[in-house]
Amino acid sequence: MIDGFINIYKEQGYTSFDVVAKLRGILKQKKIGHTGTLDPMAEGVLLVCLGSATKMCDLLTEKNKTYTCTMLLGKTSDTEDVTGKLTDVTDIYPDEQTVIETVMSFVGDYMQVPPMYSAIKVNGKKLYELARAGQVIERQPRPVTIHSIQILSTDLPRVTFDVNCSKGTYIRSLCRDIGEKLGCGAVMERLIRTEVKGFTIEESLTLDAVEKARDDGTLMQHVLTTDKLMPDIPELHISAKGEKLLANGNKLSADSFVENQIYRDTYVKVYDENGRFAALYEYSDEKRQYVPFKMFPVSR
Repeated sequence: MIDGFINIYKEQGYTSFDVVAKLRGILKQKKIGHTGTLDPMAEGVLLVCLGSATKMCDLLTEKNKTYTCTMLLGKTSDTEDVTGKLTDVTDIYPDEQTVIETVMSFVGDYMQVPPMYSAIKVNGKKLYELARAGQVIERQPRPVTIHSIQILSTDLPRVTFDVNCSKGTYIRSLCRDIGEKLGCGAVMERLIRTEVKGFTIEESLTLDAVEKARDDGTLMQHVLTTDKLMPDIPELHISAKGEKLLANGNKLSADSFVENQIYRDTYVKVYDENGRFAALYEYSDEKRQYVPFKMFPVSR
Protein backbone atom coordinates (compact mmCIF):
# COMPACT_ATOMS: atom_id res chain seq x y z
CA MET A 1 0.00 0.00 0.00
CA ILE A 2 1.21 3.49 -0.87
CA ASP A 3 1.35 6.03 1.98
CA GLY A 4 1.57 9.73 1.18
CA PHE A 5 -0.30 12.12 -1.08
CA ILE A 6 -0.52 13.30 -4.67
CA ASN A 7 -1.36 16.74 -6.02
CA ILE A 8 -4.05 15.90 -8.57
CA TYR A 9 -5.36 18.20 -11.29
CA LYS A 10 -9.11 17.62 -11.16
CA GLU A 11 -10.53 18.14 -14.60
CA GLN A 12 -13.97 19.51 -15.42
CA GLY A 13 -16.82 17.01 -15.34
CA TYR A 14 -15.41 14.91 -12.49
CA THR A 15 -16.64 15.08 -8.92
CA SER A 16 -13.99 14.86 -6.20
CA PHE A 17 -15.36 11.40 -5.39
CA ASP A 18 -14.94 10.42 -9.06
CA VAL A 19 -11.25 11.26 -8.76
CA VAL A 20 -10.88 9.09 -5.66
CA ALA A 21 -12.75 6.21 -7.31
CA LYS A 22 -10.59 6.36 -10.44
CA LEU A 23 -7.39 6.51 -8.39
CA ARG A 24 -8.46 3.43 -6.48
CA GLY A 25 -8.60 1.63 -9.81
CA ILE A 26 -5.32 3.06 -11.09
CA LEU A 27 -3.36 2.42 -7.89
CA LYS A 28 -5.17 -0.79 -6.91
CA GLN A 29 -5.72 0.32 -3.32
CA LYS A 30 -8.86 1.25 -1.42
CA LYS A 31 -7.50 3.58 1.25
CA ILE A 32 -7.67 6.91 -0.60
CA GLY A 33 -9.35 10.19 0.35
CA HIS A 34 -9.46 13.79 -0.85
CA THR A 35 -8.93 16.94 1.17
CA GLY A 36 -11.61 19.29 -0.10
CA THR A 37 -14.55 19.02 -2.49
CA LEU A 38 -14.50 20.70 -5.88
CA ASP A 39 -17.72 21.09 -7.91
CA PRO A 40 -17.85 19.06 -11.15
CA MET A 41 -17.55 22.25 -13.24
CA ALA A 42 -14.49 23.37 -11.27
CA GLU A 43 -10.95 22.26 -12.01
CA GLY A 44 -7.53 22.46 -10.44
CA VAL A 45 -5.68 21.35 -7.32
CA LEU A 46 -7.13 18.44 -5.36
CA LEU A 47 -4.79 16.96 -2.77
CA VAL A 48 -5.45 13.23 -2.53
CA CYS A 49 -4.21 11.25 0.46
CA LEU A 50 -3.10 7.62 0.18
CA GLY A 51 -2.88 4.93 2.86
CA SER A 52 -2.08 6.21 6.33
CA ALA A 53 -2.06 9.80 5.03
CA THR A 54 -5.87 9.62 4.87
CA LYS A 55 -5.72 10.39 8.60
CA MET A 56 -4.84 13.92 7.52
CA CYS A 57 -7.88 14.53 5.28
CA ASP A 58 -9.91 16.22 8.01
CA LEU A 59 -7.05 18.58 8.89
CA LEU A 60 -6.37 19.61 5.30
CA THR A 61 -9.98 20.67 4.67
CA GLU A 62 -9.38 23.42 7.24
CA LYS A 63 -6.77 25.19 5.12
CA ASN A 64 -7.07 28.34 3.04
CA LYS A 65 -7.37 27.91 -0.71
CA THR A 66 -6.68 30.07 -3.76
CA TYR A 67 -8.84 30.19 -6.89
CA THR A 68 -9.07 31.95 -10.23
CA CYS A 69 -12.71 32.75 -10.92
CA THR A 70 -14.52 34.18 -13.93
CA MET A 71 -17.77 35.86 -12.95
CA LEU A 72 -20.51 36.70 -15.45
CA LEU A 73 -22.65 39.73 -14.65
CA GLY A 74 -26.30 40.15 -15.59
CA LYS A 75 -27.42 36.60 -14.85
CA THR A 76 -28.64 34.61 -11.85
CA SER A 77 -29.27 30.87 -11.63
CA ASP A 78 -30.53 28.28 -9.16
CA THR A 79 -27.04 26.78 -8.84
CA GLU A 80 -25.31 30.20 -8.73
CA ASP A 81 -23.19 29.21 -11.75
CA VAL A 82 -23.68 28.87 -15.50
CA THR A 83 -24.64 25.20 -15.28
CA GLY A 84 -27.94 25.97 -13.57
CA LYS A 85 -31.36 27.14 -14.66
CA LEU A 86 -31.29 30.88 -15.33
CA THR A 87 -33.69 32.75 -13.10
CA ASP A 88 -33.00 36.32 -14.21
CA VAL A 89 -31.15 37.91 -17.12
CA THR A 90 -30.25 41.52 -17.89
CA ASP A 91 -27.79 43.33 -20.12
CA ILE A 92 -27.70 46.35 -17.81
CA TYR A 93 -24.88 46.48 -15.29
CA PRO A 94 -22.75 49.20 -13.64
CA ASP A 95 -19.61 50.77 -15.07
CA GLU A 96 -16.20 49.14 -14.72
CA GLN A 97 -15.00 51.24 -11.78
CA THR A 98 -18.13 50.49 -9.76
CA VAL A 99 -17.75 46.79 -10.51
CA ILE A 100 -14.10 46.81 -9.39
CA GLU A 101 -14.87 48.68 -6.17
CA THR A 102 -17.73 46.32 -5.37
CA VAL A 103 -15.67 43.19 -5.94
CA MET A 104 -12.87 44.54 -3.73
CA SER A 105 -15.35 45.47 -1.00
CA PHE A 106 -15.73 41.77 -0.18
CA VAL A 107 -12.16 41.46 1.10
CA GLY A 108 -12.35 40.69 4.83
CA ASP A 109 -14.85 38.83 6.97
CA TYR A 110 -18.47 38.49 5.95
CA MET A 111 -21.50 36.29 6.60
CA GLN A 112 -22.18 34.09 3.59
CA VAL A 113 -25.36 32.13 2.93
CA PRO A 114 -24.31 28.79 1.40
CA PRO A 115 -25.89 27.74 -1.90
CA MET A 116 -28.78 25.27 -2.10
CA TYR A 117 -26.67 23.15 -4.43
CA SER A 118 -24.09 22.16 -1.81
CA ALA A 119 -23.25 19.11 0.30
CA ILE A 120 -24.14 20.81 3.59
CA LYS A 121 -26.55 18.65 5.58
CA VAL A 122 -29.78 19.93 7.10
CA ASN A 123 -31.80 17.45 9.16
CA GLY A 124 -29.78 14.60 7.70
CA LYS A 125 -30.35 15.61 4.07
CA LYS A 126 -27.78 17.24 1.80
CA LEU A 127 -28.94 20.57 0.46
CA TYR A 128 -28.38 19.57 -3.15
CA GLU A 129 -30.70 16.56 -2.64
CA LEU A 130 -33.42 18.91 -1.46
CA ALA A 131 -32.70 21.31 -4.33
CA ARG A 132 -33.01 18.53 -6.91
CA ALA A 133 -36.37 17.65 -5.37
CA GLY A 134 -37.49 21.22 -5.98
CA GLN A 135 -37.18 22.38 -2.38
CA VAL A 136 -35.55 25.62 -1.32
CA ILE A 137 -35.05 26.06 2.40
CA GLU A 138 -33.70 28.88 4.52
CA ARG A 139 -29.95 28.57 5.14
CA GLN A 140 -28.17 30.19 8.03
CA PRO A 141 -25.32 32.53 7.04
CA ARG A 142 -21.85 31.37 8.06
CA PRO A 143 -18.72 33.44 8.72
CA VAL A 144 -16.12 33.28 5.96
CA THR A 145 -13.00 35.30 5.26
CA ILE A 146 -11.86 36.61 1.90
CA HIS A 147 -8.16 37.12 2.56
CA SER A 148 -7.39 38.78 -0.76
CA ILE A 149 -8.75 39.47 -4.23
CA GLN A 150 -6.68 40.41 -7.26
CA ILE A 151 -8.65 41.43 -10.33
CA LEU A 152 -7.04 40.04 -13.49
CA SER A 153 -9.40 41.42 -16.13
CA THR A 154 -12.69 43.32 -16.47
CA ASP A 155 -14.05 42.58 -19.93
CA LEU A 156 -17.64 43.32 -18.91
CA PRO A 157 -19.92 41.53 -18.40
CA ARG A 158 -17.07 39.18 -17.36
CA VAL A 159 -14.72 39.78 -14.45
CA THR A 160 -11.81 37.44 -13.76
CA PHE A 161 -10.05 37.55 -10.41
CA ASP A 162 -7.82 35.57 -8.06
CA VAL A 163 -9.25 35.01 -4.59
CA ASN A 164 -7.66 33.55 -1.46
CA CYS A 165 -10.26 32.52 1.09
CA SER A 166 -10.96 30.57 4.25
CA LYS A 167 -12.43 27.09 4.46
CA GLY A 168 -16.16 26.89 3.88
CA THR A 169 -16.21 29.75 1.35
CA TYR A 170 -18.32 29.12 -1.74
CA ILE A 171 -16.99 31.10 -4.68
CA ARG A 172 -20.35 30.65 -6.44
CA SER A 173 -21.99 32.39 -3.51
CA LEU A 174 -19.36 35.12 -3.52
CA CYS A 175 -20.28 35.82 -7.15
CA ARG A 176 -23.98 35.79 -6.21
CA ASP A 177 -23.37 38.28 -3.40
CA ILE A 178 -21.30 40.58 -5.61
CA GLY A 179 -24.06 40.51 -8.21
CA GLU A 180 -26.70 41.31 -5.62
CA LYS A 181 -24.68 44.25 -4.32
CA LEU A 182 -24.26 45.54 -7.89
CA GLY A 183 -28.00 45.12 -8.48
CA CYS A 184 -27.57 43.18 -11.72
CA GLY A 185 -26.97 39.64 -10.55
CA ALA A 186 -23.94 37.45 -11.28
CA VAL A 187 -23.06 33.80 -11.71
CA MET A 188 -19.79 31.91 -11.66
CA GLU A 189 -18.71 31.00 -15.19
CA ARG A 190 -15.40 29.24 -14.49
CA LEU A 191 -13.44 28.22 -11.41
CA ILE A 192 -9.88 26.95 -11.12
CA ARG A 193 -8.35 26.07 -7.76
CA THR A 194 -4.76 27.18 -8.20
CA GLU A 195 -3.27 26.45 -4.77
CA VAL A 196 -3.92 24.60 -1.53
CA LYS A 197 -1.47 25.28 1.30
CA GLY A 198 1.48 25.93 -0.99
CA PHE A 199 0.74 23.10 -3.43
CA THR A 200 0.18 24.67 -6.82
CA ILE A 201 -1.59 23.84 -10.04
CA GLU A 202 1.74 23.81 -11.91
CA GLU A 203 2.84 20.78 -9.87
CA SER A 204 -0.43 18.86 -10.24
CA LEU A 205 -0.99 15.70 -12.29
CA THR A 206 -4.05 14.68 -14.27
CA LEU A 207 -5.42 11.18 -13.77
CA ASP A 208 -4.03 10.21 -17.18
CA ALA A 209 -0.59 11.40 -16.08
CA VAL A 210 -0.83 9.32 -12.89
CA GLU A 211 -1.74 6.24 -14.92
CA LYS A 212 1.19 6.84 -17.27
CA ALA A 213 3.57 7.29 -14.30
CA ARG A 214 2.31 4.00 -12.86
CA ASP A 215 3.01 2.24 -16.15
CA ASP A 216 6.49 3.68 -16.68
CA GLY A 217 7.58 3.12 -13.06
CA THR A 218 7.91 6.79 -12.06
CA LEU A 219 4.78 7.06 -9.89
CA MET A 220 6.62 7.28 -6.56
CA GLN A 221 8.45 10.38 -7.78
CA HIS A 222 5.10 12.16 -7.55
CA VAL A 223 3.97 10.76 -4.18
CA LEU A 224 4.90 13.16 -1.39
CA THR A 225 5.43 12.01 2.18
CA THR A 226 2.65 12.68 4.67
CA ASP A 227 4.63 15.18 6.76
CA LYS A 228 4.93 17.48 3.74
CA LEU A 229 1.20 18.12 4.03
CA MET A 230 2.06 20.26 7.06
CA PRO A 231 5.03 22.43 6.11
CA ASP A 232 4.18 25.09 8.71
CA ILE A 233 3.96 22.75 11.73
CA PRO A 234 7.01 22.59 14.05
CA GLU A 235 9.20 19.47 14.08
CA LEU A 236 10.49 17.58 17.11
CA HIS A 237 12.98 14.71 16.99
CA ILE A 238 12.80 11.99 19.59
CA SER A 239 15.79 11.27 21.82
CA ALA A 240 16.96 7.80 22.81
CA LYS A 241 15.10 8.32 26.09
CA GLY A 242 11.74 8.72 24.36
CA GLU A 243 12.09 6.27 21.46
CA LYS A 244 10.27 3.37 23.13
CA LEU A 245 7.52 5.65 24.45
CA LEU A 246 6.99 7.04 20.95
CA ALA A 247 6.90 3.56 19.41
CA ASN A 248 4.09 2.65 21.82
CA GLY A 249 2.14 5.87 21.29
CA ASN A 250 2.63 7.09 24.86
CA LYS A 251 2.66 10.63 26.25
CA LEU A 252 6.01 12.37 25.96
CA SER A 253 7.68 14.99 28.13
CA ALA A 254 9.55 17.86 26.50
CA ASP A 255 12.89 16.32 27.49
CA SER A 256 12.02 13.23 25.46
CA PHE A 257 13.01 15.28 22.43
CA VAL A 258 16.40 16.41 21.21
CA GLU A 259 15.10 19.99 21.11
CA ASN A 260 13.57 19.88 24.65
CA GLN A 261 11.06 22.45 23.40
CA ILE A 262 7.41 23.18 24.26
CA TYR A 263 5.05 24.34 21.50
CA ARG A 264 1.60 25.42 22.56
CA ASP A 265 -1.52 25.98 20.42
CA THR A 266 -0.21 23.87 17.57
CA TYR A 267 0.40 20.28 16.63
CA VAL A 268 3.99 19.13 16.28
CA LYS A 269 5.43 16.63 13.82
CA VAL A 270 7.39 13.97 15.68
CA TYR A 271 10.24 12.08 14.04
CA ASP A 272 11.89 8.91 15.32
CA GLU A 273 15.62 8.41 15.87
CA ASN A 274 16.10 7.57 12.20
CA GLY A 275 14.44 10.81 11.09
CA ARG A 276 11.22 9.13 9.95
CA PHE A 277 7.89 10.90 10.48
CA ALA A 278 6.01 8.96 13.16
CA ALA A 279 3.21 11.02 14.68
CA LEU A 280 1.40 14.26 15.38
CA TYR A 281 1.42 15.29 19.04
CA GLU A 282 0.02 18.28 20.91
CA TYR A 283 1.13 19.76 24.21
CA SER A 284 -1.21 19.55 27.21
CA ASP A 285 -0.61 22.17 29.90
CA GLU A 286 -2.79 20.13 32.23
CA LYS A 287 -0.66 17.00 31.83
CA ARG A 288 2.56 18.95 31.22
CA GLN A 289 3.32 16.50 28.46
CA TYR A 290 2.87 16.03 24.77
CA VAL A 291 -0.07 13.72 24.04
CA PRO A 292 -0.52 11.75 20.81
CA PHE A 293 -3.01 13.07 18.28
CA LYS A 294 -2.39 10.88 15.24
CA MET A 295 0.10 8.04 14.88
CA PHE A 296 1.58 7.00 11.56
CA PRO A 297 3.14 3.60 10.84
CA VAL A 298 6.88 3.68 10.28
CA SER A 299 8.46 1.12 7.96
CA ARG A 300 11.15 -0.77 9.79
